[in-house]
Amino acid sequence: MKEILCFGDSNTYGLIPGTKERYGRDTRWTGLLEQHLYEKGYRIIEEGLCGRTTVFEDELREGRKGAALLPTLLESHAPIDRVVLMLGTNDCKSLYNASAEVIGLGIEQLLKQIRKIDSDTRILLISPIQLGEGVWEPEFDPEFNQKSVEVSKKLKSVYQRIALKYNCDFLAASDIAAPSSADREHLNEEGHQKLAEAVLKVIAA
Repeated sequence: MKEILCFGDSNTYGLIPGTKERYGRDTRWTGLLEQHLYEKGYRIIEEGLCGRTTVFEDELREGRKGAALLPTLLESHAPIDRVVLMLGTNDCKSLYNASAEVIGLGIEQLLKQIRKIDSDTRILLISPIQLGEGVWEPEFDPEFNQKSVEVSKKLKSVYQRIALKYNCDFLAASDIAAPSSADREHLNEEGHQKLAEAVLKVIAA
């Protein structure tokens, strides 16, 4: 059985927009992947966490720094055949005040960690969906601001360059899905379905 590690934030966890609940395994994109790939000899390791960043420490919640946990997961689930990496949305928060280029440096650190554990591991780097206008408003998520939205729109081009540099497969989630109008931040059921279909095409190729 081959192992595929999906490492991401709340859009990998499967947070239902506008709630604190989680979509079931038959709805979130990682679960849909497993439905299609299990009989072909692949097991999906779901490692999504709300609030996870690439390299930034969240002073409000513990354990959100992706770079602090990824090496441990790579070893505990070894051998891993493929890593699907989708992070960066939380790095756009006003708390970190990071540019798209700086967020890209965080992604590079994660890629280096993966290559260090096993240089043969296939990597699919996914740039996240864009944040919706007004996501910073009090009834949505005030941890973001208007700059956060602009930065999120620049991640695709930055990640695409990084994927070429590190010889990774690349997919832009923003080309496939948009955030739900319920919270302007998370995938709805249709978004999960579209993302699963796009990831399957990359893996099949």
